[in-house]
Amino acid sequence: VLLATGVAWRTLDAPGCQTLIGAGVYYGAASAEAPALRDEDVYLLGGGNSAGQAAMLLSRYARSVTLLALEESFAERMSQYLLERLESTPNVTLRPCCTIAEAQGEGRLETITIENVQTADKETVPAAGLYVFIGAAPETDWLEGVVARDEKGFILCGSALTRDGNGQRNWKLEREPHMLETSVPGVFVAGDVRSGSVKRVASAVGEGSMAVQFIHEYLRER
Repeated sequence: VLLATGVAWRTLDAPGCQTLIGAGVYYGAASAEAPALRDEDVYLLGGGNSAGQAAMLLSRYARSVTLLALEESFAERMSQYLLERLESTPNVTLRPCCTIAEAQGEGRLETITIENVQTADKETVPAAGLYVFIGAAPETDWLEGVVARDEKGFILCGSALTRDGNGQRNWKLEREPHMLETSVPGVFVAGDVRSGSVKRVASAVGEGSMAVQFIHEYLRER
């Protein structure tokens, strides 16, 4: 059995955002829509590297790119190298301690309301695009109590089964688990749902191919 259920983007719980998904509000990577945002004002919500990388991409097309984050400092979750690149890009603005309070538009995103989480001050600004990078949740609720998972619900496998957060060994056989084998012998995992994965399509495809090889090896052993 190969588990490749992936993840679901955590959605932004703000009025107007759900109805405008795909019409100015997007979750995840910005490469497909970036050229269409030339000379527009674009906003991103997220304080991690994924948001920072998307901001750099959008800065090549958009008139202005504003990156919002709940954290007081972008250095809390973003690599220093990427942060320095953003700070040196003229059309990129970093705004910590901010979130999206509302998205407005008739059929397409037109404006967003930004809220300062420290002062509760709000302002409404024109926006052609809003990209949300607030994390993803693994599709593993149905596996509770079946396979070992980490504290966020991602599936543990391989050597990680012998070193979980509680120091507990989640592997009962004498042999060591295969690299992508879960705590249930013969059940493998690949892609974004795996604990420690890099959340990239190319990586997920590669892991799927590797997992098939391990499955064949497992079957030969039996």
